[in-house]
Amino acid sequence: MFERDESSETAILVHINFDNDKEREDLEELELLVDSAGVERVGLLTGSRASPQAKLFIGSGKIDELAALVQMVNADVVIFNHPLSASQERNIERVINCRVLNRTGLILDIFAQRARTHEGKLQVELAQLSHMSTRLVGGRAELGRQKGGIGLRGPGEMQLETDRRLLRERIKLIQKRLDKVARQREQGRRARKRNAIPTVSLVGYTNAGKSTLFNRLTDANVYAADQLFATLDPTLRKIELPDAGPSVLADTVGFIRHLPHDLIAAFKATLQETRDADLLLHVVDCFDEQMNENIDEVNSVLEQIEADHVPVLMVFNKIDKLDNTPPRLELNEAGLPRAVWLSAQNNQGIEFLLDALNQLLAGALVEHRLILPPTASKLRSRLYALNGVVSETFGEQGEFVVDIRLQQADWQRLLKQEEEPLERFISDELLDKVTFINQKDGETNGLE
Repeated sequence: MFERDESSETAILVHINFDNDKEREDLEELELLVDSAGVERVGLLTGSRASPQAKLFIGSGKIDELAALVQMVNADVVIFNHPLSASQERNIERVINCRVLNRTGLILDIFAQRARTHEGKLQVELAQLSHMSTRLVGGRAELGRQKGGIGLRGPGEMQLETDRRLLRERIKLIQKRLDKVARQREQGRRARKRNAIPTVSLVGYTNAGKSTLFNRLTDANVYAADQLFATLDPTLRKIELPDAGPSVLADTVGFIRHLPHDLIAAFKATLQETRDADLLLHVVDCFDEQMNENIDEVNSVLEQIEADHVPVLMVFNKIDKLDNTPPRLELNEAGLPRAVWLSAQNNQGIEFLLDALNQLLAGALVEHRLILPPTASKLRSRLYALNGVVSETFGEQGEFVVDIRLQQADWQRLLKQEEEPLERFISDELLDKVTFINQKDGETNGLE
């Protein structure tokens, strides 16, 4: 139903500047969206208005100019860089005799092309059906007739009513399937929380370099390209941090200005990873002239999906395109990482990001020197399984002298699991010493 023609289509772009800032869109972004959709640009119509015209959006003069341009270049579709109502789309199509697509429809088409997983395809179809349901009207006379004749007698409803009913039934079916996917994801999140494994979610404006950074941190092979919405399907990978231990990194779909509400609703299961994350890496294209506007737009979307409460580490990417901007780590007044400047493409500053993640995720660490007898081999194996052994030597009596560094949660879990009290293995040199690594310049706080 939603397959598109593989042959390249030609399009005329329509961009209108409005006095109201909320109605204003970016022409360069529209061109990038069209290129991402694989459509050839053959014309551009621009203009200025105080506000959209109710019937034709751009007014009678501009609509005549658009009709002439369509006839001259023989375009396949006209793409508006603005949201259009269903009636406006129909009125424009009748005048210019050409298919009309608005900004939301263009984004949905890109998503339909990029979806690869079963979940992603379901989410895109749900968004498309939700968008289509508001535009399914009786544009042709036959849609308003009741079925009749041999083989066509049925429920006594109009064709339009039948189409709407089938859409509703398909939407319910997809929502039921996505609810199942959401439950499966929730089980995975609960398991990670039980094991005290933190989740880090990459967020940011589309084409900010999230997937490139994801690949750099995880040695993954996620598709990354210099185009909008290169990533659609969420990807989770495990990373190991020296002090924080195992963590899960999630690569998510990029945000965009005026993100359609249908998409936000359809991608609820995917965006749940962002809402439930322990830390957000807000990746920013620092070379983009609209960097501040993009940051504000991402913050707005995070507020819409109720993820604005999650701690954020700013990651300013693409410093290789700037002059005299070395990679660096910025700290806040409390001495904790606030922002990292790096280039994921050129592998510059990644060590600063890893250091920041280590500090923000590790939390309270327990450091001890344990003197373990040869009979404590089971405990020794557990310490190695938790990646908590810093060093190990042998004593004069054949005992194991083990220096450990564990997260507070892992240490408490060990205390409960062992039948014998572990305190008797602790050397007096480091008795009950707790180290907090979240201090400025790597300083530690020892609590006796």
